[in-house]
Amino acid sequence: MKTIDINSIPRSLSKDHKEVKETIGILNCDKRKLYIIGLCVTFFAAASFFWFFYLREAKNLNAQDDVFQAIYHFEAGDFDKALNGDGFHKGFLEVIKQYPYTKTANLACFYVGVSYMHQKEYDQARSFLSRFKARDCILQARAWCVMGDAYSEQKNYKQAAIYYMKAARYKANSVYTPGYLVKAAIVFEADAQYKNAYGCYQEIVEKYPTSGYGSGLAIKEASRLSVLF
Repeated sequence: MKTIDINSIPRSLSKDHKEVKETIGILNCDKRKLYIIGLCVTFFAAASFFWFFYLREAKNLNAQDDVFQAIYHFEAGDFDKALNGDGFHKGFLEVIKQYPYTKTANLACFYVGVSYMHQKEYDQARSFLSRFKARDCILQARAWCVMGDAYSEQKNYKQAAIYYMKAARYKANSVYTPGYLVKAAIVFEADAQYKNAYGCYQEIVEKYPTSGYGSGLAIKEASRLSVLF
């Protein structure tokens, strides 16, 4: 049996093993650095997120104080002061500019749109109403209805019908939906879309018979329109 001389074995293997260990150590160190960096980024992102909402809520409280007088002017029918202020208090436009992205500024867009409607500034009215967003069944549908009114005043009956129908279809209910359907029917007829106008009245008859429109007006108008198409 041949004896192997230990000293004759190459030492490069042990050297390679050492280099591998060093490489693994470097990789582990890099992983730890990346992990720490990731934690820091996540922390600062979360902190920025909460700080943004904290500041927005603080601004919203200030906006509520500033908008109070504008709402008073709006309810009094003084739409110019409601929009632009009275020299002592801010108007809706200034509140929107000073407190963007707040709930109060969002609601102010609705007030501004309606104010411009009263002033017959229909393009301006639609511009601000389109910026207003709400989840309740009243104000959002109402905003679309007023946009329909603006288009109707400009005799753009196709667009008016689109917004009246959006209002009617949004969280439909027996209180407001019949009125929106009547408005849609009127502009459909003005645009010679008699079948669609008939459909609006017929929907009131079938779905909202106890509403103020269902017992008389809708039946009468549906009967009249049925012979036109």
